[in-house]
Amino acid sequence: MSNFKKFILTIFIGMIALIMEFMFDQPQFAFWMIAIAGGVMAFSMFIGMVQTLKSGKYGVDILAITAIIATLLVGEYWASLVVLVMLTGGDSLEDYASHQAGRELRSLLENSPQVAHKIVNEQLHDIEVEEAAVGDLLLIKPGEIAPVDGKVIAGTTLVDESSLTGESRPIEKKQEDEIMSGSIVKDASIRIQVIKKASDSQYQKLVKLVEESEAKPAHFVRLADRYAVPFTLIAYIIGGIAWFVSKDPVRFAEVLVVASPCPLILAAPVALVAGMSRSSRNGIVVKTGTTIEKLAKANSIAFDKTGTLTKGQLTVDDIQPANDQISKGELLALAASVEQESTHILARSLVAQAKEEKIHLKTVKDLQELTGKGVEAFVDGKKVRVGNVAFAGDDVVEQTKKTVVYVAIDGQYVGYITFKDVLRPEASKTIEQLNQMGIKKTVMLTGDDPEIANQIAEKVNIFDVHAQCLPEEKIQVLKELEEEQRPLIMVGDGVNDAPALAVADIGIAMGAHGSTAASESADAVILKDDLTRVSEAVRLSKDTMKVAQQSVLIGIFICVALMLIASTGLIPALFGAALQEVVDTVSILSALRARRD
Repeated sequence: MSNFKKFILTIFIGMIALIMEFMFDQPQFAFWMIAIAGGVMAFSMFIGMVQTLKSGKYGVDILAITAIIATLLVGEYWASLVVLVMLTGGDSLEDYASHQAGRELRSLLENSPQVAHKIVNEQLHDIEVEEAAVGDLLLIKPGEIAPVDGKVIAGTTLVDESSLTGESRPIEKKQEDEIMSGSIVKDASIRIQVIKKASDSQYQKLVKLVEESEAKPAHFVRLADRYAVPFTLIAYIIGGIAWFVSKDPVRFAEVLVVASPCPLILAAPVALVAGMSRSSRNGIVVKTGTTIEKLAKANSIAFDKTGTLTKGQLTVDDIQPANDQISKGELLALAASVEQESTHILARSLVAQAKEEKIHLKTVKDLQELTGKGVEAFVDGKKVRVGNVAFAGDDVVEQTKKTVVYVAIDGQYVGYITFKDVLRPEASKTIEQLNQMGIKKTVMLTGDDPEIANQIAEKVNIFDVHAQCLPEEKIQVLKELEEEQRPLIMVGDGVNDAPALAVADIGIAMGAHGSTAASESADAVILKDDLTRVSEAVRLSKDTMKVAQQSVLIGIFICVALMLIASTGLIPALFGAALQEVVDTVSILSALRARRD
């Protein structure tokens, strides 16, 4: 039964008991109703407490169980009911604070390829992806996702592997090259031979990795549980001394009633809910209260590169004419003019750069797109080619590892244009803010080339860089972090980041333009396209936990004072239970301060 249902049932039982005692003069019936409800609840809490202790954790349950049983044994059943209402209400509130906002990877499964085009005797047959066997021939059309891992048998195309590897630039795939499931075929059909079944392919590995990661959550001691043991010991000591001195067991029950752990049970969840609300107003959706607790104590952070530290969009980096015969502006104008009607993946970047520099694009004629090579067209009567090194001509001397297009006029090479992924302007400031807030270790994890990764890392002062990482390698790096470097935050945006986001102590997804799968597997989602929200999430969490801690301590100090008074016999059990309402109110009002900016 859920905690909310227990709360409603407790309220219902209490109302029936009130009616039976005060309207029908049946106090014995009221007692047994509350006693049975209290006994069942105490037994259920005891079973839960044993399971909690077995897992190596501890909590406030033992004090609550003792308070319920003690008040029933001495006949103070109305005090027992008040304690029950407070406990079930507090648990319901904590459930609300810790509600998991969808970590089921629905989007990852829904977006995975469902159909494959199998070639049999040069005829296409659509089959379920699971039916594709090793050795089958498949056709993948432009815009489709590779359904399984395979080897290219015929055709040449550019593929987008960014959702798998984080590599921002398009990758050319030709005959004999391998292609991973989850890659998007961009500009031409290809034929592949299946080399792995769907269940063993890269995309399904992502799903499995996330599911496995979520099944093994990291151990974390919550705020309320850290105070539970000393608070319980103090209550037992005061109650035990009062019983020993007075020789009256009722005195022990009276102490335990005012020692009810409601401030611990209520104050922290209320503060966490308030902090989650405040975070939402600042463009950060935090899915659980425990996430706020972990963020406040974080010691390390790992960033994906593409789409997280960078914008994830290729822009023109360098324009290099081959000689003095052509200027940089003319070279860009020619390339952008030819590419303006192209579906080539770099065409948008060239045209955008030309518009930014206010360069007028020229009219082109007889435009042809040659798959795997480039684009050619006539501009002012001259044949212009924009594409790879072989397409541009034999006289190309400059070559680079960067993403690049080469330009030729009438078969004569005239220069090249390179592209880069742009660093977010706020990236450096974000990392500086995190360092100031106590983050001791910052890591970059990326599937990109080491040279590009190190260039970006240098600009933002990250010294621990892991390049060319597949999802399982990212997970391995995170798992190898030492215990004193935890809790660990992982920030990412792509499908390839989903397993790492799930395995980290706290996963933060850049949700504005990121994949839904990353948002589903993360503990928190940044709704604005602004990396500074990451450091803001840490700051807000620290503020929230400060308020939560203050509220818990206020409740504890008031409870201890009431215990000392109750030990003298001045506070009857029912009045003590009523006083708990006052303590709860004070704790809640204090905790609600976490909502304020």
